[in-house]
Amino acid sequence: MPGTRRVSAASSVAFTVVVTVLVGVGALVILAVVALSGAPASIALATLLAAVPVGPVIACYLWLDRYEPEPRTLLAAGLLWGCFVATAAAILLQGLGGLVAGFTDRQTLGVVAPVTEEACKGLFLLLLLWWRRAELDGVLDGIVYAGMVGVGFAFTENILYLAAAYNGTDGMGPGGTQAVTATFVVRCLVSPFAHPLFTTFTGIGVGLAVNARTGRGRVLWPLGGYLCAVVAHAVWNISTSYGFGSFAVAYVVLMAPALVAVVSLAVWSRRSERRMLAAALADAASRGLVPATDIGWVVDLSARRRSRAYARERGGRDGERAMRDYQQATIELGFLHYRYLRGTPPPDYAARGQQFLQRIDALRPSIAFPGQVVPTR
Repeated sequence: MPGTRRVSAASSVAFTVVVTVLVGVGALVILAVVALSGAPASIALATLLAAVPVGPVIACYLWLDRYEPEPRTLLAAGLLWGCFVATAAAILLQGLGGLVAGFTDRQTLGVVAPVTEEACKGLFLLLLLWWRRAELDGVLDGIVYAGMVGVGFAFTENILYLAAAYNGTDGMGPGGTQAVTATFVVRCLVSPFAHPLFTTFTGIGVGLAVNARTGRGRVLWPLGGYLCAVVAHAVWNISTSYGFGSFAVAYVVLMAPALVAVVSLAVWSRRSERRMLAAALADAASRGLVPATDIGWVVDLSARRRSRAYARERGGRDGERAMRDYQQATIELGFLHYRYLRGTPPPDYAARGQQFLQRIDALRPSIAFPGQVVPTR
């Protein structure tokens, strides 16, 4: 694909094989658990209700991921990991812990669940960091991938909770429409962000590790993010065990401010990416790598849209595709050059940089930005 990053073939294959196998195994486990959770009608209803918040929450993450969109296959892999691998592993670990260690329900809710679930979700981010580090440019990428995993996990977990509420097997009452409605309101309307929010802390840690200058930072940032995810998850779970009043206080006093803080960080990160890309590409232009006149058309989102519309008017879909590929390759070069300027270039910096430059040189003669008659270099 034009403009995509060059990664080690062995690492890419290893990542793909491991994730595919684990998703397949996890899917079998989850399908078995869901099949045992109630009648087909209740499962179908639970699945339909659990799907309601999925689209809007994913749309929010895709809105954040606009400067340098992540590969859709990897975003889908994160979503599937959350749906099947993380959920299945967490269920098995918690069941094993209850069987072997004899954890009480309150211990499982307040300690075991946060530790195991955040570890199972965060493992996908660690696999990215280990095998597909080239796909991670910083905090914003970590937030986006963490969000995909969290959305997938919440979707499957909500199916199980909604089915249990409808069937009356959750210990909260006789079940039925009233019970499933109450569960839907709390889990799908009031707090659809919960699992994505928890895992976001791990994502932030992984994003910081990408640009860490020391080996210690590359280890401590993800670990610190994971610990924050566990604490946030534990506070949330413990609050639910003390009744609605405790849950409401935790929601208003802790979770809502935490969500606002994370959203603010994500928006700030996106804006800072624009400034960072502009500075990095300006330096690249001073070295004769890219035309300085193109930078504004690449880093400004509204200008980027206008230039693609202009390319479509002049050259149809092929023209728009060429413009899109040129902008993507230039953005990729900007992120790579930024890491070079920071002193944290990846090992394959030279090879990847050369690939982007070749793509830029091949595409530039075939495109023109609004107001330009003849492309210039």
